Amino acid sequence: MKNLKVFTGLGLLTAVALTTTACGGNNNGSNATKQATSFKQAVPTKTAKNGGKVNVAIETDTPFTGIFSNELSTSAIDSEVMQYGSESLFSTDDEYRYTNDGAASIKIDQKAKTATIKLRDNVKWSDGQPVVAKDIEFAYEILANKETQSQNYTSSLEDIVGMKDYHEGKASTISGIEMPDGENGKTVVIHFNEMKPGMTQSGNGYIWESAEPYHYLKDVSFKKLTSSDKIRKNPLFFGPYKLSKIVRGQSVTWVPNKYYWRGTPKLSQITATVVSPNSVSQSIKSNKFDVTQVINSQWQNINSTKNVNFIAKVPLQYTYLGFKVGKYDSTLGKNVMDTNSKMNNKALRQAIAYGMNVNQVYKRYSSGLTFRIPTLIPKQFGDYFDKDAKGYSFNLKKGEELLDKAGYKKRGTYRVQPNGKPLTIHLAAMSGSSIQDAVIQNYIQQWKKMGLRVVLTGGRLIEFNSFYDKLKNDAPNVDMFIGAWSLSSEPSPNDLYSETAQFNYSRFVTKKNNELLSEIDSQKAFNHKYRVKKFHEWQQYMNNQAYVVPLTNSYSIMAINDKLTGYSLQPSKSNGNGFPNWYYVAYKK
Repeated sequence: MKNLKVFTGLGLLTAVALTTTACGGNNNGSNATKQATSFKQAVPTKTAKNGGKVNVAIETDTPFTGIFSNELSTSAIDSEVMQYGSESLFSTDDEYRYTNDGAASIKIDQKAKTATIKLRDNVKWSDGQPVVAKDIEFAYEILANKETQSQNYTSSLEDIVGMKDYHEGKASTISGIEMPDGENGKTVVIHFNEMKPGMTQSGNGYIWESAEPYHYLKDVSFKKLTSSDKIRKNPLFFGPYKLSKIVRGQSVTWVPNKYYWRGTPKLSQITATVVSPNSVSQSIKSNKFDVTQVINSQWQNINSTKNVNFIAKVPLQYTYLGFKVGKYDSTLGKNVMDTNSKMNNKALRQAIAYGMNVNQVYKRYSSGLTFRIPTLIPKQFGDYFDKDAKGYSFNLKKGEELLDKAGYKKRGTYRVQPNGKPLTIHLAAMSGSSIQDAVIQNYIQQWKKMGLRVVLTGGRLIEFNSFYDKLKNDAPNVDMFIGAWSLSSEPSPNDLYSETAQFNYSRFVTKKNNELLSEIDSQKAFNHKYRVKKFHEWQQYMNNQAYVVPLTNSYSIMAINDKLTGYSLQPSKSNGNGFPNWYYVAYKK
């Protein structure tokens, strides 16, 4: 799964499901968790040398789509594949607050309602052309132009003056993006309608943190941009490495970007290759790759592997159960809820949530390294996380009581709807490792004990890209689904669950949800206590309504060749997109 924030301007995107692989019986989860929590977030720092090739595993059972643009991609796998060249405009400290150590600096002026971005003079694209003000503006145009059909365009971006008019085709430019030194200058001033409390934090959703090479892409129409070879085969980046070879959907090879603003990186080549999750354990034990993410259920099998440094952290991500209760209306640009939807019954949703034995499943299959979470705001967000939230722990009796009271009566093995019609619930879930089907079938069996007939959409688990295509297009044979998010480092859930958010795949829209999301990002929310209070109210409301039910998070453990130095999971050493900055990675002398 894609780790941490993925697109730092939007921060929320589609990701693969957390998968597990059986490792034989019950393992000592507490010992495994204790060991993981003692890990450091970086490999030991040693003197680096020039040269050397690195092989990296891309763990997925499906080809990557290869849309190498932060503005256009929604796949976590694509972001993983382009991490070696992709870099945010801005750097952060380890609490994700902006610093001025990156490719550009940023200054927020609350009184003037502006954000001023200044590029370093020596920041260049991998073709040697300088990164300029127009490249920053162009990224916003890609997001907002309707012809690109970018899912990453959000209502948060409409806080920029003139953004909505541009998006609706009423203006040819975004009036709130000013380039005082011209398109080829180094300064961009963004004007906002209203300042927001999260704007000093990376991943806030109001400030996009990527740029795109206007000089290179300007001759490609917005409509054809996503399918263009300049995005798919020969993309430009201003990060430490440039793409030299791609085997579509299977592997990428990167070589140093000699124009990189920090200096020439030390590795001579990086090759990232797709590997089946079922092969990961053996790959680690045989030292096939230099960098591999551990599948938690395999930890007991590989934790004594020699010539490897293990590092770990709990990333900003989670899996969830969502219920389809409406559709996205592209003409209106918002989600429209269907009050007559099969799943638009709170008691039914709550009962289904109580019917999931999440703790038991992941204690068995992941040594406790994957664990149930109680809310949609992760614990890493400090006091924004509601520590009193209980969520939905396994309780079949409570689920049955809810169904009885709501009129879902049993007729034989299964229950019928309150109107007496048969009830069949179609569940969409992604394919993954070999045990994924067993995990999902386990949930289906628990629901059957409650009298609920749940069947898989299409009769089987769904390949990653097809799964999200169904969610995006509101396929009629999806009643509920198990998805996953990699989150932004600014905790506002607006771009994920608002009325206008395309990522609100459940399509739920309520007046109360709109109010709470607005209050979380309001002027009053500059008062920290007020914002914390509203975050807690939102979590309580979401848990009660159960349109989206939080399921799990995990320790993310990386197996790193012990000959490497400079590999770090710390935010201050990242590329700004949730991955390490590969400029610092090298072989030890």
